[in-house]
Amino acid sequence: MNGKSRRFFYGWVIVGVMAVSSAVGMAKGTLNFGLFVKPMGDDLGIGRASFGWAQTARRGAEALSGPVTGPLLDRFGSRVILPVAALTTGLAMIGLGHISHSWQLILLFTIMGLIGMSGPGALATSVTVLKWFVVKRGRALAFMSLGVPVGAMLFIPLTEYLIETVGWETAWMILAIAGMGVLVPLAAILVRRQPEDMGLFPDGDMDPDLAERADSDESSWTVSEAVRTATLWKLVIVFSAASLAVGTIDLHRIPAFMDRGLDPAHVTFAVVFDAVCAGAATFTFGILVRHIPARVLGATGFAMLSIASVMTIYAYNDAVMFTSMAVFGLGMGGMMFLQNFVWADYFGRENVGSIRGLLKPINFAVGGLGAPAAGYIRDFTGSYDPAWWVGVALMVFAAVLTLTTHAPKRSVESEVKQVSQQARHASG
Repeated sequence: MNGKSRRFFYGWVIVGVMAVSSAVGMAKGTLNFGLFVKPMGDDLGIGRASFGWAQTARRGAEALSGPVTGPLLDRFGSRVILPVAALTTGLAMIGLGHISHSWQLILLFTIMGLIGMSGPGALATSVTVLKWFVVKRGRALAFMSLGVPVGAMLFIPLTEYLIETVGWETAWMILAIAGMGVLVPLAAILVRRQPEDMGLFPDGDMDPDLAERADSDESSWTVSEAVRTATLWKLVIVFSAASLAVGTIDLHRIPAFMDRGLDPAHVTFAVVFDAVCAGAATFTFGILVRHIPARVLGATGFAMLSIASVMTIYAYNDAVMFTSMAVFGLGMGGMMFLQNFVWADYFGRENVGSIRGLLKPINFAVGGLGAPAAGYIRDFTGSYDPAWWVGVALMVFAAVLTLTTHAPKRSVESEVKQVSQQARHASG
């Protein structure tokens, strides 16, 4: 490695932009959505199941558009897609300030999900970072994850303050304008698809041989090769089960705590603490992944989620509520890290957008049922507990399966073919 390799690498600008995007994402009906459920439901007479369907509709739209968005990100990057996603989401949020029926809520959340900007781990933000790093990928994802706690500390209290002072209708519109004003110019000016587009190499390497060696060691798989591995389908099962489990509790725990008589202000601070813990866990796992396998870190995250879910069921005072939110945040951090890191780690960076985008509809078909199902159970029984116990079991299952899911191995024929392709690429 020569002295030039110590020059500032533009990939860290990409990490910074995506960290800001993750921070602003906390205000775009993701983590802060739970704060709107009770006031909107009380004013409009909308049941909890409708809010669950809204969240499911957003994730469903993102999932169904994934097979299109993923390849577009591989080919063109986020420079256009991210501003379009920010504008689309912002305009839909402005519309949320004018709704009067549940179908309008669900329709607008569907629009918000079309281009894949539904919070941490969204294709539009995570895939770009994966393209810029190989050896330092864990560290890059770690620093990108810091946007989540920063955004939570800024926007969750702001959301609660706006709801209390100007009402939920105006709160949606203020948050929408702020998000569009930050993300659109930032992404359009600074984002680039991958280092090769600027004459650079992944990780900031200045030596082409070192860069090629890193890419070779990573072994990029095509979509057709990846779908023929058992590893890919195990990961699909893991993330589908985990998404179903998280969906039963993530949105509904906030109004549930308020239903139990806990102070909304305390709940708001607990939500912030949850996000801070999630960011801290993702950052820590990103640093540790050089020493501990990603599957072990991911399994640890799922185990934390199961523990936190049990605590949520019994959280009738501030102490247990805060603890459950903290542990849940740590678990979510582990899940977010695994979801962002493992696809590129196991299948390479070249087609990671296409691979993740192709699988999103499958994850949604299972995971998207969690939020509305929990809402219906609460509407009909007066309690979330039956749904939440199912979620606990699913999280334990996800932890065990993750722990046993190793990186795929190529056949001898496939390895020979890849070496041949790399040689032709190098000679060209």
